[in-house]
Amino acid sequence: MHSLTSCFFLAHPVFLCLSRTRKSSRYNVYHRTHHHNLNTPNTIKMKLAIAATLAASAAAFAPASKTASTSAIKAFEGELGAQPPLGFYDPLGLLDGVGQDRFNRLRSVELKHGRISMLAILGHIVTTAGLRLPGDIDYAGTSFASVPTGLKALDAVPKAGIIQIIAFVGFLELFVMKDVTGEAEFVGDFRNGALDFGWDTFSEEAKLSKRAIELNNGRAAQMGILALMVHEMLPSHDAYVINAIAGAPIDF
Repeated sequence: MHSLTSCFFLAHPVFLCLSRTRKSSRYNVYHRTHHHNLNTPNTIKMKLAIAATLAASAAAFAPASKTASTSAIKAFEGELGAQPPLGFYDPLGLLDGVGQDRFNRLRSVELKHGRISMLAILGHIVTTAGLRLPGDIDYAGTSFASVPTGLKALDAVPKAGIIQIIAFVGFLELFVMKDVTGEAEFVGDFRNGALDFGWDTFSEEAKLSKRAIELNNGRAAQMGILALMVHEMLPSHDAYVINAIAGAPIDF
């Protein structure tokens, strides 16, 4: 209501200025002639249209409801990952009004991206250290040792090799990295009754702790690999520019 009143008073001086500046005799005659027609049906409709427009403008500036965000906090504040110091943190409102199935889908994607990013960080560090597979990557004699680190490797690896990598990742995505047997204990559990590594010997508290560690490490790795790629594209083309700034440059 305050916004509507403000809009009215902002618009009202325009009509006042109009009536004060146009004081010619012709205007006064017109005003006297048509004054009795101010309450005609067409005029009333125009007034209603103006009022509706002002009301719509005022509604656009009204504060948004926080009901959806509050409901999301109540629904998911106890989920894994909602921990100190931020607690439940959803600045984009992706969980507003969604159910458990949608949350599980987003958590599955987050875990998968985190795991891939951790592998990417490890691969980046290992290849930067100079470790390579022996032999050649193709029949043309392109050695693994000649393939550079980071994004430049995409130009050095043969197209057939890139296609093989994409096909292999697609195979894992469609047939392996998922709950195939229906034995998953939680979102992201892809053991499928085969890979265990002693998981069932841990206590429930230890399992929850390890899952939280994986989630947080994955989040950090996503930011880390993104930073490495951005640093590669800077004028220095040094993915480890922070090391150089700290006085410990790395030959990249």
